[in-house]
Amino acid sequence: MTQADTQASTPALLPGDTPAVPVTLVTTANWAEAEAALPPLQRSFANAVGFKPKAGSLALLPGPDGTLARVLFGLGDPEAGAYDRLLAGKLPGLLPEGTFRLENAPEPAEAALAWLMGSYRFGRYRSAGGTKARLAAPAGIDAAEVERIAAAMALGRDLVNTPANDLGPDEIEAAARALAARHGAAVSVTQGDALERAFPLIHAVGAASPRAPRLIDLTWGPAEAPRVTLVGKGVAFDTGGLDIKPSAAMLLMKKDMGGAAAALAAADMVMGAGLNLRLRVLIPAVENAVSGNAFRPGDVLPSRAGLSVEIGNTDAEGRLILADALTLADAEGPELILDFSTLTGAARVALGPDLPAFFTEDEALAGAVTEAGLRAIDPVWRMPLHAPYASLLDSKVADLNNVSGGPFAGAITAALFLRRFAPKTKAHGHFDLYGWNPSTKPGRPEGGEVQTARLTYALLKARYGG
Repeated sequence: MTQADTQASTPALLPGDTPAVPVTLVTTANWAEAEAALPPLQRSFANAVGFKPKAGSLALLPGPDGTLARVLFGLGDPEAGAYDRLLAGKLPGLLPEGTFRLENAPEPAEAALAWLMGSYRFGRYRSAGGTKARLAAPAGIDAAEVERIAAAMALGRDLVNTPANDLGPDEIEAAARALAARHGAAVSVTQGDALERAFPLIHAVGAASPRAPRLIDLTWGPAEAPRVTLVGKGVAFDTGGLDIKPSAAMLLMKKDMGGAAAALAAADMVMGAGLNLRLRVLIPAVENAVSGNAFRPGDVLPSRAGLSVEIGNTDAEGRLILADALTLADAEGPELILDFSTLTGAARVALGPDLPAFFTEDEALAGAVTEAGLRAIDPVWRMPLHAPYASLLDSKVADLNNVSGGPFAGAITAALFLRRFAPKTKAHGHFDLYGWNPSTKPGRPEGGEVQTARLTYALLKARYGG
């Protein structure tokens, strides 16, 4: 994947003074006032087409010469519990070609970001399909900030959407290097014999693929600044290994590097904003394939931490590669470690595709993450690190097993497994995410999604300024 591929799917705002058709956003509370302010012709037309300010409703209003003069867009009731703050993200797919500006947006920057997120299309393999409605920057917003966030989201979405034949460990590394080059960051990569010696779990998981496994290590920011490390699961494709998945379960496994995409997208936002921190991004990049040298159920593998791990299931490979990366992260003693992964089906059963699970022992971090997720419209739900469940990972032949061996608490036991490999860092948060929009919602087109990236940026911006 090249930078040009990403930029092609990244919409931008037009200057605020660009001539544009107004889009009046109306709610159930302000519709009467907005209706009264319309010119008589437009008011009559809105009534004739039966426009009501329910969420997502649209009316294109003509001027005296018959050309499009105004758009009405309903927000419904913003006080209602089901109100979608990204609703303006529907507009790029509804409007005709042209330039538009938003009026009456409750949060103009939020609406502009929703528009750009809704304008995203993955067009690498198709010549058609991009939205043609453009938005002039609303007055008073930080347009550069909105564009940076939207561009980072597009970068991550492009990575998740790219099929595995065009996105393996090499290409994940190339994406990290391209990102680093744009921001003046440094990248080092460990692979081959050095990977086997220093990160044996990462090596073992990726050994069956002809595409070599590696650990990607990106660093940015002043060495003396507060240290924050992001760790992203980069499984380019997951067959399940020798515990092979059924074919239906493999259909979306190109998204099994969604944790790496989220970490890179968050890093793009952080570096673009110039936050006052020392950022480190660790991405173990592998393909979990099947061949004669694949790791096996029942194998006992060493880890970087010195703990031996019995393999109860080769399809629980994400926690193995994260374990070695977390051990490296923990050794540096950062203020905060956040890891991102498409880790367990159990989290999806519990919370569905739209709500990532979040685990931490740090109560202050838990509160800050929840608040940042609400602020960034990137919510998560905290689940318990129930310590007694750690016994479910006991092994008779090794320090621990990589799976619990039973049907219960799969997301929790996976989080407890990871916690064993970052024992010194209390402020460690683990995100178990889906990384995919099963259907299109406002601002969230069907396909790859970098859940928790905006949350992470909001959290770090609140802590480290910028």
